[in-house]
Amino acid sequence: MSTATTSAAEAGTVQKKGGLRVAVQKFGTFLSSMIMPNIAAFIAWGLITALFIPDGFFPNEKIATMVSAMVIYLLPLLIAYTGGKLVYDVRGGVVGAIATMGVIMGTSSPVFIGEDGAAAPMFLGAMIMGPLAAWCMKKLDSLWDGKIRPGFEMLVNNFSAGIFAAIAAIGSMFLLTPVMNLFTQVAGAIVEFLVNTGLLPLTSLIIEPAKVLFLNNAINHGLITPLGSAESLEQGKSILFLLEANPGPGLGILLAYMVFGRGTARATAPGAAIIHFVGGIHEIYFPYVLMKPQLILAAIAGGMSGIAVFQIFHVGLRAPAAPGSIIAILAQTASDSYVGVILGVLAAAAVSFAVASVILKLSKQTEDSLAEATAKMEGMKGKKSSVSSALAGGAADAQNTISKIVFACDAGMGSSAMGASVLRNKIKDAGFGSDVSVVNSAINNLKDEFDLVVVHEDLLHRAETPTPSAMHVAVDNFMGSPRYDEIVELIREQRDGGSAQGAETSVPVAAAAGAGTGAAAGSAGGAAAAAPEREEAPSSANAAPVDGGKQILSTDSIKLGASAESRAAAIDQAGNLLVDTGAVDRAYVEAMHERESSVSTFMGNGLAIPHGTNEAKSAIHDSAMSFIRYDRPVDWGGQEVKYVIGIAGADGQHLGLLAKIAKIFSKKESLAQLEAAQTPEEILEIFGKVNG
Repeated sequence: MSTATTSAAEAGTVQKKGGLRVAVQKFGTFLSSMIMPNIAAFIAWGLITALFIPDGFFPNEKIATMVSAMVIYLLPLLIAYTGGKLVYDVRGGVVGAIATMGVIMGTSSPVFIGEDGAAAPMFLGAMIMGPLAAWCMKKLDSLWDGKIRPGFEMLVNNFSAGIFAAIAAIGSMFLLTPVMNLFTQVAGAIVEFLVNTGLLPLTSLIIEPAKVLFLNNAINHGLITPLGSAESLEQGKSILFLLEANPGPGLGILLAYMVFGRGTARATAPGAAIIHFVGGIHEIYFPYVLMKPQLILAAIAGGMSGIAVFQIFHVGLRAPAAPGSIIAILAQTASDSYVGVILGVLAAAAVSFAVASVILKLSKQTEDSLAEATAKMEGMKGKKSSVSSALAGGAADAQNTISKIVFACDAGMGSSAMGASVLRNKIKDAGFGSDVSVVNSAINNLKDEFDLVVVHEDLLHRAETPTPSAMHVAVDNFMGSPRYDEIVELIREQRDGGSAQGAETSVPVAAAAGAGTGAAAGSAGGAAAAAPEREEAPSSANAAPVDGGKQILSTDSIKLGASAESRAAAIDQAGNLLVDTGAVDRAYVEAMHERESSVSTFMGNGLAIPHGTNEAKSAIHDSAMSFIRYDRPVDWGGQEVKYVIGIAGADGQHLGLLAKIAKIFSKKESLAQLEAAQTPEEILEIFGKVNG
């Protein structure tokens, strides 16, 4: 069996072994993604509770009326909206929030719980109903996608969402409410049993290992936060908020490394301790535990000790402390709990330090690899950890070589496809084509699964949010940016140590500084000089082979010797040619202007590729392109454009031709041929066999 086959088999075995863990991690990450964006709302609720309730620092009857309203209505609706938005963007968020109102009223209205009943915050109900309603709405929309007559889209979309949301709200009121009531009663009874019997510290046997394995989100945000919030609403505080957030166990382990550790681990432990304890980033100490798995005993012992002290002093927080910083914990501590909370954190740190010190002193006298442990942690987490990698001296970065690159633009069918083709050629020329994949995508479809994201400078912030683990490179044009050479140089250095050439303008610096400047034709003159004669269609999330029987570009949609007084006029000309082919509706031309108003479609080298927004795909009946050459350059937002190519892409059929265009416009000789061409037939001949 070959090495490659063996490796593949081993990888498959590892994946099967970690299948359950990975599934739980993904579930926990999804739960966390609903809670974490709304932590500010939890903090606001906690501060208002701490300050203005009758037992607060500044009692105020009027302000205190917000406390119950926020926890019963505002927070669950925010969670439901966030969960729905994760599944189906804003439309899913709105539908999810409406649907969740049913289960909220079912667990809080006197009609259901009686005049003397206690309302239960429906965080769990929101976590279920928000995503579920959004998913159902998405499936319903797919039933009539592309079948709505032009002009009726808004009517159908609004009424379908409204009708379904109303039905879902009623359904959640009568179907989900009984389930949530039962779950709340059972979970509350279990917690009450643990508290009354003094067994609550035993939860550390689950929580502390789960933290290191990145399974804590499923426990913390899926169970502890909802139950703790319900208890806090009733009693004014909850000890449950301290079970996972206590920074004491991790602090004790890092202090032990500062005294008894060796090598890089000992040198970096002080910085990690500050980030962990003050910054609240608990994952910073996970690699230190993974270097010595026995240290999980120290974390468990510390966690149990801290919880025991919390119980003795009957302390609690008013709201979740996120991140788990000592500052956030003290800010949410109930007014009668400061002494107990501080003693509990110190006790956890002391016990953890004592146990960890014994383990480190008795371990073999070899220097542990913090970089390897960090890489192992990132493998479990499923993404890069910036703080841990930084403390590892950047050693962990070497483990994360660039193998997946994505170009992102607004619609994912024009600018990004061109840029992906140019960079793909450069990477192939450098000899790394088999090691690095380059795809293109609409920015709204980005997922956190890429090593490097290339995006127009105007879209950089939109790309950073869904891809926090990736390196980001901003460019001001997709055809001739100097960033491409820097990316290739970085790949070379990662693969074989490469030369130091271009180190002064490394990709990370380029990304921080923004886009490159200037896109003269000569800057990309060698972009594809050694590219093979036949260019493969870009590998893309929405790519499809060019249909051999369909004319994407024909002589009827080619215009030479044209003139336009403005960019808007040029877009109209390109769009009208597409309309004349019957491939698009007139509404698509308006969408081309809308796209241009948000991000320029200037590609560089005198080329612009205007196209519609992602939302305008319903106005496209078939793939088509138009080509216009101007005798006098058009002012394209401060850049001179002589060639305008209009695009309407259906099912990615146009992407094969885009690859050819990218190759043509990166060659000086090809540009000269386009300039000299006298007939549409000559243009088609330059582009090659575009319809077959």
